[in-house]
Amino acid sequence: MSAATARLLDPARAGRAMVGVLAIMLFLTLLAVAAGIGAGRGAAALGARLSERATVQLTDAAPAARAAAAARALTALRSSPAVTRARAVPRGELAELVAPWLGSAADDPDLPMPELIDLELAPGDEALATVRAVLRRVAPGAVIDSHGAAVAPLARLLRIASALAAAIAALMVAASAAVVVLAARAGLEAHRATIAVMHGLGATDMQVAGLFQRRVARDAASAALVATAAAAMTAALLVRPLAADIGAPGDTVALGAQGWGVLAAMPFLFVGFAALVARRTVTRALARTL
Repeated sequence: MSAATARLLDPARAGRAMVGVLAIMLFLTLLAVAAGIGAGRGAAALGARLSERATVQLTDAAPAARAAAAARALTALRSSPAVTRARAVPRGELAELVAPWLGSAADDPDLPMPELIDLELAPGDEALATVRAVLRRVAPGAVIDSHGAAVAPLARLLRIASALAAAIAALMVAASAAVVVLAARAGLEAHRATIAVMHGLGATDMQVAGLFQRRVARDAASAALVATAAAAMTAALLVRPLAADIGAPGDTVALGAQGWGVLAAMPFLFVGFAALVARRTVTRALARTL
């Protein structure tokens, strides 16, 4: 099939419109996938970082009794196999924590403050239960707070956001397929007479479908270039400043090597998907007209 024949089925106006629509679809898909990957990794990172952290509070009203209970608890926890690290939190750190609410009064030595012990737990679901048992034995009045339980609602929200982003990406892919199907069918109707002549000259349905496939693949490739450039600019404008503002926690929402690999592969998959949809649409439509 010659290039001149291919141009008969390749109206420039329709091509420009299709490139614009597909570029918008792919751009939104890339953003949705990036958001989904970032939210999913953030949920996993929060769980991994905080599920093995806990804080023990001792709030006895008598300072001497409170300090003694804290010393007993710290010694017992350090000897427990369920604890990999136990550290008494200095009063200065506690003062810094309450300073935003109490101001200069946080440094008052007469201000009653609880004794805190910062823990890193051994891996495993039974570690927290073991620590609770140790505290019941040596310091019955102690209260233990699991950091993982505290951030569980946030992690759950991030997982929901990841699932929602995946659903949006799937809808955008379905919409892109619908655009390709409509464009292919419109092309068939617009060039029905030309296709009939081509059939009369010996062209097969697969050859005709190949022409439409090539045109759609070229339009999809142009759309992929535009969408990828727009997505890269969006990432440069939003992601880096956000990571700089939030500092170390930005690592928890980083896409990682695998995430960036998925995003890099998506434009190529998009072009192949659009070409395949166009080919199947045209071959089925031509088969029904026989």
